[in-house]
Amino acid sequence: MTTFLMDNFSLVFGHILSNSSYPMLQRAIGVGSAFEGWSPREEDVVYSVLVPLTPPPGHIFHLEMDTSGQLPGRNFYIRVEPVCTCRREQQDENVLCFLHHPEEEQRRNEEPNFLNILCSDSYLDVEKTARWFYQLVRAAWLALPHYHTWHLVLLPSSRSCKFKVSRGRENLMVEVLFGVQEGNSDIYVSSQPTEALFTPSTMWPETYAVAEMKFFRHIARQAPRDSWHLRCLQLLARAVVGIGFSTYTLKTIVMHLLNIIPVSGWRMTRFLQRLEDSMQYLHGSLQEKRLDHFVVGNRTLPEEIILPPDVKTAQPLNLFHRLAQDPAAHSQAMREYHELADRIERIVFYGH
Repeated sequence: MTTFLMDNFSLVFGHILSNSSYPMLQRAIGVGSAFEGWSPREEDVVYSVLVPLTPPPGHIFHLEMDTSGQLPGRNFYIRVEPVCTCRREQQDENVLCFLHHPEEEQRRNEEPNFLNILCSDSYLDVEKTARWFYQLVRAAWLALPHYHTWHLVLLPSSRSCKFKVSRGRENLMVEVLFGVQEGNSDIYVSSQPTEALFTPSTMWPETYAVAEMKFFRHIARQAPRDSWHLRCLQLLARAVVGIGFSTYTLKTIVMHLLNIIPVSGWRMTRFLQRLEDSMQYLHGSLQEKRLDHFVVGNRTLPEEIILPPDVKTAQPLNLFHRLAQDPAAHSQAMREYHELADRIERIVFYGH
């Protein structure tokens, strides 16, 4: 339903933005737990999609990595640069090269356009892009067939577009993230926030959500029909709710194990062993104060997952970097590990 809805939105967006000076919106890519098949809480699933942006004619997106080291992970700025379109101008009288028609560039600067609506100092602005997308959704909804039978509610968000559609007792919660693809790879820079308390509006963190979704799809093709690898991850994700560990930490551990343990070892009969393996992996990582990111620096991914060379050869990001710097945080994490282990034992053996 989410895919169908976003495909319908894409058709209307394409009509609205055709021959405009705004970025083009590519087909939405379903990412995250709902599309990977392990949502922790099935009663309030949020369907996350990534909408790739491509620059309008006459412009390119140039990715500049943030080297300040002030924020964790790999983060980028997207500089919008004009490019020469003189050759295209000769083929299409409606196209003008802004580099070589300064009077046209000046006229455009005086009117609402891509650069002065979506950018800050020539850098693509996440929050401005989100506000623009909300306007597109509001306008496009009136043209969708869902308009007559479903109710749309736009929800507040500064770095994405969140909305809920409902019909009677049916509800669908969707979060739209925006991204720019790195080359032809499965890695994007996206509008998702960083772990920091504040993420600048012109900063776009690198996201591995598409690569991770493709990894789970690869495992699904290899695994026997009675594989319980998703049930294992789902139980861990449910158990960790309210405890300091993120679901992404547990997902990372399960992905590492899926890359090591043959898919035949994830059947129901090995379920408890795989849960124990996951908890032992977590415990060992806590003791070492290090949990390597699954994608960055991983040279053993399936060939179908395409990484940029610098991502493939980079030093793996340490998801537990904060524990290595803060002894109090590490002590707290060890206590939470024992709380998580007790909770999993109660779920497995007592059903609560």
